[in-house]
Amino acid sequence: MLSRRGRLVESIYWRTLVLAACVLGGGRAVATPQAVERPNIILIMTDDQGYGDLGVHGNPQIKTPNLDRFARQSVRLKNFYVCPVCSPTRSSLMTGRYNYRTGVVDTYIGRSLMHSDETTLAEILEKAGYKKAIFGKWHLGDNYPLRAIDQGFQVALVHKGGGIGQPSDPAGSPGYFNPILMTNGVERRFEGYCSDIYTNAAIEFIQASGKGPFFTYLAFNAPHSPLQVPDKDLEVYKGVDLSHDAFPKVGNKLPGVAEVAVTAKVYAMVTNIDRNVGRLLEFLDTQKLTDNTIVIFMTDNGPASFRYNAGMRGAKGTPYEGGIHVPFYIRWPNHFRAGAVVDKIAAHIDVLPTLVDAAGLKLPTNLKVDGKSLLPLLRGDRSVTWPDRALFFQWHRGDEPELGRAFAVRTQRYKLVGPEPIPKPNQPRPPVAKPELYDLETDPFENRNIAAQRRELALMLYDSYKAWFKSVCGTRGFAPARIVIGTPHENPTVLTRQDWRGSHASWQSDAFGFWEIEAPQEGTYDVAVRYTPRPEPIEAHLGFGKIQLKQKTEPGSQICTFHAVKIPAGKYEAEAWLGLDKNKSGGGVQDVTLTRTDHARSANRGS
Repeated sequence: MLSRRGRLVESIYWRTLVLAACVLGGGRAVATPQAVERPNIILIMTDDQGYGDLGVHGNPQIKTPNLDRFARQSVRLKNFYVCPVCSPTRSSLMTGRYNYRTGVVDTYIGRSLMHSDETTLAEILEKAGYKKAIFGKWHLGDNYPLRAIDQGFQVALVHKGGGIGQPSDPAGSPGYFNPILMTNGVERRFEGYCSDIYTNAAIEFIQASGKGPFFTYLAFNAPHSPLQVPDKDLEVYKGVDLSHDAFPKVGNKLPGVAEVAVTAKVYAMVTNIDRNVGRLLEFLDTQKLTDNTIVIFMTDNGPASFRYNAGMRGAKGTPYEGGIHVPFYIRWPNHFRAGAVVDKIAAHIDVLPTLVDAAGLKLPTNLKVDGKSLLPLLRGDRSVTWPDRALFFQWHRGDEPELGRAFAVRTQRYKLVGPEPIPKPNQPRPPVAKPELYDLETDPFENRNIAAQRRELALMLYDSYKAWFKSVCGTRGFAPARIVIGTPHENPTVLTRQDWRGSHASWQSDAFGFWEIEAPQEGTYDVAVRYTPRPEPIEAHLGFGKIQLKQKTEPGSQICTFHAVKIPAGKYEAEAWLGLDKNKSGGGVQDVTLTRTDHARSANRGS
């Protein structure tokens, strides 16, 4: 936690940033708020927190008193679904569209970049004068024009990539404590623990927002690995029995021996989140904002480790219930009945149209969303008919989706699952598995495959999946979103291993890849290549299409800078590697920083 003086400095900082953002409008014209009082919106999402990681969901060992209390004050969506992993979920949440339509296929290697022409919830709310901020995890692009500040958010305090501790971290960032984060595109070191930092900033943003409606997207990167947590939170679980036997025997048996140390750290991170959510809700009460603020709590996918998950089958990364069925609670006093339960199926694609509807707005006429507003269900309107529908989910590693691999079709009663076989070490990916069919009304834990007995139903659902697959794949194809360099909106541009592509691209030390970039106009750049220091000199190579450069590195150095590199306007596969030959024997680099030098350097700001 910050000292009193530090908190005062932070308060002044966020008030200044919010004021500047609202005056400048992030480079966009900001509409004047209409006379109608629109609800404030707070969307809270955690990272890798499973359905079972809440006391209110039958977990006897986890300590989540604030979230449990909030759940009792809210409407619960009993059957709410997301994608098996984070980036796809986040793109659907922000757009109301299935992730394949947005260009988001995976979580790294350049496939978590959402195309900038997608319309986000923040951009829609802007029309009603909302002040909009994100704190935590964006994971849809670290560079212009893909950042949150390029996609409608006026204020953004975020980490880069998919999480703190990944290759996208700024050089020298120590982890979850005292991290280097991005504040509206500029690196800034913060004091404290990341979840506390985000919550402090969210409270300051709301306080600085004044009377106008605000949209706060509080996207914790906890309890995602690396599992770093304050000692005082971990101490809560000292001596607590976290073996499999300590949890209710319901549904599917947890495999193997419990990872007690892992579970303790995850639970401690969730308890930290619980305390922060409690602080935020208390702040709303003291500021008399509770009654006119919609608050949502949800998670982005199932748990990353095998621990209590209410008996559901599978975990993060799978299309079984344990991977995609998550908590969803929404509170709006005097509008939604506390403790109400909605059993109709719903998903990430429904959040945008629901919030737009609740704000009294209309979707843009040219915007085609896949979700639908849940507002009638949340209000308990019994006069509204709600026909059955099918929801679709798919994720697997790779550059493009494959028909039939790792998918799920969910109707109100039935679920068709295309499981993903676990590949053997050093073996190619197994062939697509035969779909399985489950009746979730009588078999909620997916233990009885009835595909053979209900063959016609299985075929019908598979046909609906094929039609969906054709539709989403045909929206824009799968050419990746490009990083745009050399604009006043971002200078310098840092390219990291998070977003490089190619068959040899990964986070391993010997990997190498390329970045899909675009230069709108010719420019001159200083290009700094950062790599792991070596005792011997080696050649650093740099390439932009036909432009191929190399120079010797100094022994023990970790940065080699190419000065006055002229890059013509165009689209390129930018690459950098080490080696004394063209075979890239020295592997790839840590990151590449391109600083345009032939025009005035301007503030890092989204358009």
